Amino acid sequence: MGIPSETRNYWAQTIRNNNMNNHNTNFVIPSPAEDQRILEARRCTQEGVRAGAKAAAVACVASTVPTLVAVRVIPWAKANLNYTAQALIISAASIAAYFITADKTILECARRNAQYDKTINAVKS
Repeated sequence: MGIPSETRNYWAQTIRNNNMNNHNTNFVIPSPAEDQRILEARRCTQEGVRAGAKAAAVACVASTVPTLVAVRVIPWAKANLNYTAQALIISAASIAAYFITADKTILECARRNAQYDKTINAVKS
């Protein structure tokens, strides 16, 4: 079972025609202020990703060393923590550090931008 070829061709032709004519109907010019906000949002996101990656790398090393030492020294850990458990402990710490740091960085950057916008609006009025 499938779509009959006539129907499929009709839909394909309709979609092609709409896409060719669509550029005239959806012509929107964003304001310069909106462009600036979009650029600031992208910059904040990139800054958050960089900070999160750094924090994840530090957390990976910081959680790997005690985990591997514990597995070799502590009898309970030696008996109960296999390779999968060790990997889960290390990756959970890294993932948590990444998302927490990225979120805090993005929010702090957005807060800075909001204060900057308030200052500009106060000067204009």
